[in-house]
Formats: sequence, structure tokens, C-alpha cells
Amino acid sequence: MKKFLIPVCVFFFISASAQLTQDDVNLVQSMYGKDKRDLMAAYLTFNDSASSSAFWKLYDSYEAERKKLAQDYINILQDYANNYTTLDDKKADELVVKSSANNIAVENLYMKYYKKMKPVVGALKASQFLQLEAYLRNSIKAAILDEIPFIGEIDRTKKPAN
Repeated sequence: MKKFLIPVCVFFFISASAQLTQDDVNLVQSMYGKDKRDLMAAYLTFNDSASSSAFWKLYDSYEAERKKLAQDYINILQDYANNYTTLDDKKADELVVKSSANNIAVENLYMKYYKKMKPVVGALKASQFLQLEAYLRNSIKAAILDEIPFIGEIDRTKKPAN
């Protein structure tokens, strides 16, 4: 599965790091949601249609909330991209606070839906859902972080004035 996910993640990262226009964001989110649902369906199998139906209803609700948080994260990245060459203490603090709040919101979303899914599909299936979800999110974040410059990196790459 990891071999399949890498190209999906690479596409997302290249799109996210190249130029984060609203059209790019919408395209990535729609493609990621569709591909992600297919991945989730291949990973999670259910023995009965009632459990399957209940899971997918919760999953759709989860995705609606997750996509908003993903959009917020992309907006934070865009804000960083727009400001990293002139970053000051105030802006750096603002970005860290927003990013941390986004991470906490995602973790809270995981637990919210784990608690909703566990009585419906069992702890094992709910755990599988969270495991794949966390893997996808962490893979995407790692690739994005590999593509964005570190604070002050621009200064280190400039040739010194003679």
C-alpha cells in the first residue's frame, strides 16, 4: 500500500508547494478525497452491510470536517509562503500558533470520530481507520515539509556581497 500512496502524496506535495492557488487547492482536495476513499475502502472491509453503511455515513461526515481543517492547513502554508522571506517575530508566532491549533483540531477530530465509530464498527475497525488516516496525513505533511524552505534558508543560499 505504501508504494501506491507515495505517488499520490508526491502529486499532492508538488501541487501544494508549487503554487497554492484556490484552483490547485480545490483540485487536490477533490482528488485526494476520492483517492482516499478508495484507499479506505480497500483497507477496511466489513462483514455486513449494516456496519459498512454506518461506517461510510460517519466517514463522509468526518471527511467534510477534515477537508475544512486541510484547507486551513493549506492556508497556513500559503501564509508562510507569502511571508517567509520577510518573517519577523510577530508573523512567526502567528504561524506557529495557527499551525499548532490546526494540529490539535485534527487530533480532536480523530478522537471524535473514533468514539463515534467504535460502538458502530468495533474498536479494531475504528483503529484501522485512524491508522490509515494518520499515515496519510503524516505522509503528506512530511513531503510538504521537505518542499518548503526553512526559516532563514533564503539568506543562507544568497551569495555574499563582495
